[in-house]
Amino acid sequence: MTSIVFTVGNVLRADDAAGPLLAERLEAEPAPGWTVIDGGQTPENHTHTVRALKPERVLVVDAAEMGLAPGEIRLIEEESVVEHFLITTHAIPLSFLIQSLRESVSEILFLGIQPKDTSFYGPVSPAVDDAVTRLHRHLVENGRPEDFPRI
Repeated sequence: MTSIVFTVGNVLRADDAAGPLLAERLEAEPAPGWTVIDGGQTPENHTHTVRALKPERVLVVDAAEMGLAPGEIRLIEEESVVEHFLITTHAIPLSFLIQSLRESVSEILFLGIQPKDTSFYGPVSPAVDDAVTRLHRHLVENGRPEDFPRI
C-alpha cells in the first residue's frame, strides 16, 4: 500500500510550523511504509505530486485549533475538518485540498496538533515540538495514525 504523510503549515508562524517540522524529521528518519511531502503554506501546489504517486492513503498533518491543551494530537474526522477546524493561515481552506485529493485517493486521514501560538516569527512552542517528536516516533515505530484519539 502506498501511503503519504502530507504536511501543511507556515514555518514563519510559530506553532503553525508543526507540519513542516514533522516533514523534516521524517526526511531525516523515515517512517517505514510512508512517503513524506511537505505542502508548506500552499499545499495545493503539491497535490500533483501526491496524485502522481497514486497513494491509497494520505495522512494530512497540520496545526488545528481544537480548544485543547497545546501539543495535543487528535485524529479529526473529515467532516469536522471541513466544518470546524479550518486553519486560515494557508492560501486555501483545507476543505478544498481534501476535495481535490478525494478525486484520486481512497483514504484521507487528518491529524491535528493543537498550537499554542501562531503569531508571525515566533518560535515553535515546547509543547508543539514535543508533539511533533511523539508523532514522528509513533509513525516510525508502528505507522498507525489511527491510534491517536479522535475528536
